[in-house]
Amino acid sequence: MHEPNDDSSGLREEAGHSSASSSTMSAVERDLRERVKELGCLYAISRLAQQKDLSLDELVRDVAALLCESWQFPELAAARVELEGRSCATQGFKRTRWLQTRLVRAHGKPAGRVEICYLRQPPRREPTGSVFLQEETHLLQAVAENLGRIVEARRAEEHLQTLSRELLRAQEMERQRIARELHDDVAQSLSMLKIGLESLECNGDGVESEHRQQVQELSTHVAGIIDSVRSLSYALLPPGLVQLGLVSTLFRFCEEFSSRTGIPVDFRAEGMDGLKVDFDFQINIYRIVQEALANVRRHAQASRVGVKLIASYPSVLLRVEDDGQGFPPEPIHGEGLRERHMGLWSMGERARLLGGVLRIRTAPGKGTRILVDIPHWRQG
Repeated sequence: MHEPNDDSSGLREEAGHSSASSSTMSAVERDLRERVKELGCLYAISRLAQQKDLSLDELVRDVAALLCESWQFPELAAARVELEGRSCATQGFKRTRWLQTRLVRAHGKPAGRVEICYLRQPPRREPTGSVFLQEETHLLQAVAENLGRIVEARRAEEHLQTLSRELLRAQEMERQRIARELHDDVAQSLSMLKIGLESLECNGDGVESEHRQQVQELSTHVAGIIDSVRSLSYALLPPGLVQLGLVSTLFRFCEEFSSRTGIPVDFRAEGMDGLKVDFDFQINIYRIVQEALANVRRHAQASRVGVKLIASYPSVLLRVEDDGQGFPPEPIHGEGLRERHMGLWSMGERARLLGGVLRIRTAPGKGTRILVDIPHWRQG
């Protein structure tokens, strides 16, 4: 009899080990691919959360798409995301028997729901009997928790914006009150004082010349104070805004700024005739121009400024541009820059108060351009 061929047996064993090893490697590779997709999903949602200008409708749409891409069989998956009253579902979504769902909670209360399903039975099940990976269950929970944090952050941001708007409104009301008091009380009282001094001067035949000179000097000084008080009153509440309108008031303000500072301002307005705007709109546009020109005077070292106000469907566009020294687009340290950035913050808040956006384009030595875009269209 022939003895068994040991070499043949060894080859079969090696082939078996190789097949098992290959199968194990395939499983590990598959698991790694799934983990990468899951991490990519969470990372992408984190990036969405950082986009401040992303609407809630866009957020739920993008998250629903990301969920489908991140599941084991994306070609069979469909998802639906509900958040703060907004809802978006991917194509074909329906609540099949292969469904996972998680509530989104913000501040401990329901704020929405995330759901994902397979539209037909997947080709394989997990050892647990589920069509979903255990990691996918954890991922769905993590997505729901991330969305809850996004909602909380957005609510906090909206609350801060509401407080900012209320602060600006309160500030504006206080400015108007002080302006009226300066104009109606202080300026009038000083005017009466000036008239009294002039009366003394006219009736001072028996008054010594040095006293008459003092009266003249006091009268001149009071006249200067009256002009200063009126200028302050006008700065707090621009005269003629209601009577003359925004365009005429801005034109006069730019002329006065040029006369006072020696910096030429080219003001132009287009398409504003017949556009109905309320007082809030007018005063906030005026304040943005006022703050922008104040920054030019204090910081820009500019030789000219251009101010342009355009009504172009469906927005009102404001542009203030100077040829000054500019500044780094990123905030840096320095008292002057901190002051400038507070002014820019105020302008941005006023733009947001009107439902618009403010953009700044600047660089050292390249001047500064402020662009305000406010959606608004009501024609008479």
